[in-house]
Amino acid sequence: MNATVETEGEFAGWQVWRDEPFEYETAGPFYFRTDEQGQVAAFRAQRKHMNLSGVMHGGCLMTFADFALFALAHDGESDGYGVTIAFTSEFLSGARVGEYMQARGEIVGGGRSITFLRGIITADRRPVLNFSGTIKKQRQTGK
Repeated sequence: MNATVETEGEFAGWQVWRDEPFEYETAGPFYFRTDEQGQVAAFRAQRKHMNLSGVMHGGCLMTFADFALFALAHDGESDGYGVTIAFTSEFLSGARVGEYMQARGEIVGGGRSITFLRGIITADRRPVLNFSGTIKKQRQTGK
């Protein structure tokens, strides 16, 4: 996947995967970068992410966590591609409109074709979702 750098707004300087229509256009946009603490993914909670109760829909949190698996494992290679083959999550709290959503985590194992990761999503630094997953690296097929 080829990442591009956002040039405007709150996330100027962050990378995005514009070729991912669901994560960029529909659910997101979601962003990622490397900072002094390592890889990080983020976005700003909007009304479109909320459920009827006014808190972030669980599906949105899980979608962002799935995106974060790849952002946290991203090593800058433009030709890498993979699929999620396992994913678990635990809801800890709700997020609200306007909150800064961030995911951090770590690679906990793997090899040439499999990567195991775990992480946590926070809303304005408050833990909202714990997650872990497995990515299977593969060749990208046509679009």
